[in-house]
Amino acid sequence: MIRAPILFLHVLIIATCGLVYELLAGTLASYVLGDSITQFSLIIGIYLFALGAGAWVSGFIDREIARRFVEVEFAVALLGGVSAPLLFLTFARLSYFQVILYLLVFLIGALVGLELPLLMRILKDTLDFKELVARVLTFDYIGALVAALLFPLFLVPKLGLVRTSLVFGILNAAVGLWGTWLLRPLMKGDVTVLRVKGAVVVVLLVIGVIKADRLTTLFEEDLFFPDTIVYSRSSPYQRIVVTRGRGGFQLLLNSNLQFNSVDEYRYHEALVHPAMSLNGSPRRVLVLGGGDGLALREIFRYPGVESVTLVDLDPDMTRLSERFPPLAELNNHAFSDPRLTVINQDAFIWMEEPAEPFDVVIIDFPDPNTFALGKLYTTRFYKLLRQRLTADAAVAIQSTSPLLARKSFWCIMRTLEAAGFYVKPYQVAVPSFGVWGYGLASAKPFDIPSRLMPGLRFLDDQSMAAMFVLPTDLGPVETEVNRLDNQILVHYYESEWKRFE
Repeated sequence: MIRAPILFLHVLIIATCGLVYELLAGTLASYVLGDSITQFSLIIGIYLFALGAGAWVSGFIDREIARRFVEVEFAVALLGGVSAPLLFLTFARLSYFQVILYLLVFLIGALVGLELPLLMRILKDTLDFKELVARVLTFDYIGALVAALLFPLFLVPKLGLVRTSLVFGILNAAVGLWGTWLLRPLMKGDVTVLRVKGAVVVVLLVIGVIKADRLTTLFEEDLFFPDTIVYSRSSPYQRIVVTRGRGGFQLLLNSNLQFNSVDEYRYHEALVHPAMSLNGSPRRVLVLGGGDGLALREIFRYPGVESVTLVDLDPDMTRLSERFPPLAELNNHAFSDPRLTVINQDAFIWMEEPAEPFDVVIIDFPDPNTFALGKLYTTRFYKLLRQRLTADAAVAIQSTSPLLARKSFWCIMRTLEAAGFYVKPYQVAVPSFGVWGYGLASAKPFDIPSRLMPGLRFLDDQSMAAMFVLPTDLGPVETEVNRLDNQILVHYYESEWKRFE
């Protein structure tokens, strides 16, 4: 006798595993190819189409339905389980990675789409049609919800992409093996060979899980990082990697370079000191982003600073100095300064909370390559920021490259102006980044600061004045203002940087 309630658990697991595999593919695609909006849209579309294709193919299976169902389960387990390692490997080795990506998505979707109709046919003699359809679809959609919740909140932060893929492959294969007992009355002949196949799949995937960390490191070094990885961690928000070369070490978030220890002082001196000099005597300073502590190092050069508040979403980023001592040395142990308060919260949400105004704000967010980051560059955010400022406050914001992403740069400047700021753009050459742009802003008209504190490695009075002279090829271009309802900056950014991939 086939126990229908237990088989509905199969539906739940099938749906959960299937969507996890597709979320993995979408994440990996955006991770290695960029353009996350397009990649996720394509992958979800292909997956849904493949579900229909698999359901259509199921109509051609007339015999040994229970055995075919278990075999498909093993196929999904193997293909889905190795999907993340396979995609990493093919990206590193093959020029036609996208063909492999979309083919893999289609095959997994087709196999998942094949499973559910087969299971419904197995259960058709146990339940009436109305109850059968209602229950199967209910558990199918519940499985999708489980996957959508687990993937960002637990799986990627705790297991990582490669291990998540392999663990869910094992889960799929284990359910398939379980099915050889549950469905034994419907299977003709011996099932030993079928069980051996399932056991082999499980063993292979278990070996993969054991070697997952080593695989991830090898893939990342082969894919993105010519230098040796000396620290890596997957947080709920991003992949944090530190590499070391002959010249120093580099921090990368989701494979995007954040700084190189050899020349980061150019970037951070240019980011911090114009704003600090413009205000003249800052006492309360706010840093948004900047979890590496390097902007803090520059701020704490000013003895008149009484308090600094740093708001960074990711606690793993603000704890990186503790876990990687060379960074603590580089930022001069800024996180140990008693004047510092660290707040791990979304800056957009935190900005809506009441607080005392600040004399200087340093904004060091990552580039606006997603909508989650793009909202931090909108008129809404900058208007909230204005409410947090003293009358003479100065704001400095990193604004991507005015040479390579010219429209993105000027979109940020125009958005600041639309929010009521007076803005003076400037730029500096950072060898690891090339020409990099910033904006200096205030709620009232101001002149470019002319006096700097002495003793900096890069900036002096003359070089600071030169930063505010923009060559013709960095000059203004027409752009739209970045608002919450259009997020035009993200589109500008993706289209401009895609040319250099």
